[in-house]
Amino acid sequence: MSNIFSDSSQIGIVSTFSELVDTNFKGEMNALCWYRNLDGDFNEIVTQLSLKENVTEVYPEDLITLQLSEKGNIAREIILNDLQLLADFGASPSLNLLKCYERDDELDFISTDVYSFHVDRSPIAADTFLCTYHGAASDIIANSQAGQKILIPEIRAKLKELYDGSEEEFENFLKENYFDLHYQVHHDAEPINLGIGHLWRLAVDHPKQQVPPCIHRAPIENEGEYRLLLIC
Repeated sequence: MSNIFSDSSQIGIVSTFSELVDTNFKGEMNALCWYRNLDGDFNEIVTQLSLKENVTEVYPEDLITLQLSEKGNIAREIILNDLQLLADFGASPSLNLLKCYERDDELDFISTDVYSFHVDRSPIAADTFLCTYHGAASDIIANSQAGQKILIPEIRAKLKELYDGSEEEFENFLKENYFDLHYQVHHDAEPINLGIGHLWRLAVDHPKQQVPPCIHRAPIENEGEYRLLLIC
C-alpha cells in the first residue's frame, strides 16, 4: 500500500482493524496505522457538539441525537463503528471534543503535559489507540531521534535539587512524577504527523513489550478550531 507513511521503518501499514490489533510490533516498528481516506463531514459533527470543558467526552448517545446531513451521518457511522470495534476488542475508547489540554508550567526546564514528546506507560500489556477525525493531529518520532530528558545533565541536576534522598530513591521520584516519560528531540529530528482519519496503534511501555515505546505528542491546536479525537 503506497502512502505518505510507507517510507518510515517506524510505521507498519495495515488495511483492516483485525490486522491493526493482530500485527506484532518488531524491530524499529512501534506504530501501526490503519490507513484510511474517510468520507463524511466530521466538521458538521464538531459544530453541533457542545464543549462543556476544555476536554469534553462525547458519548454514542450524544452522536445519535444529532440531526445530520447525509455526509454528517456517514461521519457519525464511522465514529460509532470505530468505538464499537475497539470496545469489542476489549479496549475502553473515549471520544473527545478538545479545545486544549491542561498545561504543565510548574517547572521552567521540564514539562510533563501531553504537548511534550512522551511515551505512555501501563502496568499491563496494552497499547494506545488514537484517531483524529477533525482538527490538528498528533506527531510521533523515531526513538533514535530523541532521548530521555532526565538523562540531559543540566535537567537531571535541576531535578536532583528538588529531591533530597538516595540515588535509588531519586529514580523512583522521577518515575512517580512522570519525568522519565518525556523526551528531548534531537536538533535534526523529523517528527511524523499522524494525519486525519487514520486509526493508529502505538506501542506502550509495559513489562511484556518487545519494542521501545512510541514517542508522541499532542499538537498545538489550530486557532478557533476544536479537535475531535478517539483515544484509548
